[in-house]
Parts: sequence; structure tokens; C-alpha cells
Amino acid sequence: MRPILTLRQYTHDLIVHSHDHAQLVFGLSGALDFEVEGRGSQVRQQSFVVIPSGAHHACGSPQGSRCLVLDVPDEQWLTDSLGEHADASRRLLDQPARLALDPGQSQLVSWLANSQVSDPVIARQGAVLLLASLNHARAADHAVRRLPYAELAAHIEKHAAHPLQVADLARVAGLSSARLHARFKAECGQTPMDYIRSRRLHLAMRLLRDTALPIGEIANRVGYNSQSAFCAAVLREFGSSPGRLRRDCCDKKR
Repeated sequence: MRPILTLRQYTHDLIVHSHDHAQLVFGLSGALDFEVEGRGSQVRQQSFVVIPSGAHHACGSPQGSRCLVLDVPDEQWLTDSLGEHADASRRLLDQPARLALDPGQSQLVSWLANSQVSDPVIARQGAVLLLASLNHARAADHAVRRLPYAELAAHIEKHAAHPLQVADLARVAGLSSARLHARFKAECGQTPMDYIRSRRLHLAMRLLRDTALPIGEIANRVGYNSQSAFCAAVLREFGSSPGRLRRDCCDKKR
């Protein structure tokens, strides 16, 4: 059985996953950028984030952060351990959110962080106390805006011939890499790298249609050093080779 309470250090390394249990992440020091199902926030002291079971989430901390993490074992554990508080805890764990801690809750989190949470008894009783205390946790302020797709597309097209990374788009959007990744997954069902690849190939399609540039030159202009790799990517994206797409465009103009 996995530990219920753990102390974790987060770094700039991006974590992107989901799991089949609910999780609460409490800030102890530093700032942890978090995205849960497209909702962005930052976990610091006196706040925590709720990650429902199965929710896709991403996190990373460019400057480093330390957190107390509560991994809820399962539904039966909630019933057996929390009794009359179980229903309130289920409601808390059902929706992604960033919530604020009151002074008493913050004191409990701090006490647990300085306790032997590796001891199963301390971890279990501490988790029960913590969950019961959160029945009336209040929402922390956070805002979610749609990604600036026009600016992102313009940046990709301007730099299409050069290597592009998620961090490049994150700077344009004013988000961390973790938040950008999760926002893309939530808003359009693809990763930032998928988006970069697709925008490059749509630029290539315009060049095939509107110019007489050689296919190898077009490949270079959209970031492909290998013409064969470019042709394979175009075939996957559009279902036809670059040469066939160009011929079809010419036929339509006649």
C-alpha cells in the first residue's frame, strides 16, 4: 500500500500524469506551478490543490518547492476512517480546486510536516485530522484565461525553421511549461509539441499551394532537416504526399 502522507521536493522537471486516487498537495515552501484539468494555479504556503481521481495534471517548480502530499487510499478508506465527515470529504475531492488554509489548518499542516509521517499510524491519523479540518476550506482566488492562440501561431510561423521547445511557447503565453502543457490538453486535446508540429505542417501546406519553392526548401523552412521525414509527416497529417498535395492545388487553380 502506498504511503498516505509524504514530504516531496519539486523542481523544474515537469511532471505530467494522472492516477486512480484523489490527492491533496499542500505548500510548505517555495511555489509550485500546477494545472489540473486545465485550471491553473500556484501552490504556496497556506494553500493546497485538490486533484480528483483520474484527473490529468501537470506541475513543476522552476525555483524549487517543498510540499506535503496526501494520497487518499480509496472510497472505503474514507468511509471507514472519516465516518460522518466522509461525505464532505468526497465533495471536496470531487472537483479540481486551489483552496486556502485558515491559521488552524496551516498549523496542522506544519505540525504534520515536522512529524514522522513515515509512521503508518501518524500518517493515517494525521490524514484523518487534516481531511476533517478541510470540510469548510474556502476557495483561493485564481483566474483561468484561454491560451493566446494567435500569438502562439505567429511565434511558431516566425521561428518555424528553428528548433522550438515548450518553454518557448510558455514565455509567449506567460505561463510555466507545466501550466501550458495541461492547458493545451484541456483546451484542445493535444500537447504543445503536437501544436507546434501541426502549425509547421499547415505553414508547409500554404507554401506548397502558393509558391513554387522546391519541396526540400519548404521542408527546411518549417524545421525539417530531412526531406523524407518531412514527407512522412505531411502524409500523416494530410493523408497525401507533398508532391500530390501540390499537384492537387495546381489542378484546382486551372
